[in-house]
Amino acid sequence: MEKPQSNDPLHGKTLKVIVEKLVEYYGFDTLAQLIPIRCFSHNPTVKSSLTFLRKTDWARKKVEELYVRSMPRFD
Repeated sequence: MEKPQSNDPLHGKTLKVIVEKLVEYYGFDTLAQLIPIRCFSHNPTVKSSLTFLRKTDWARKKVEELYVRSMPRFD
């Protein structure tokens, strides 16, 4: 019996994969303009961004929303 496919576009995506893809596509400078949070604008790294986003639900939600909106551009 097959499991139904999830309609969630974030299904199976880790926060690390999401952040890495956004940084690869936009770069930290543009990310800081799109989502004005300090982890993207002051000495940004993927690691420091992940640390902040894992602790801060509202910021993580904004990053996930940007990722979903940007998905068509990634292919």
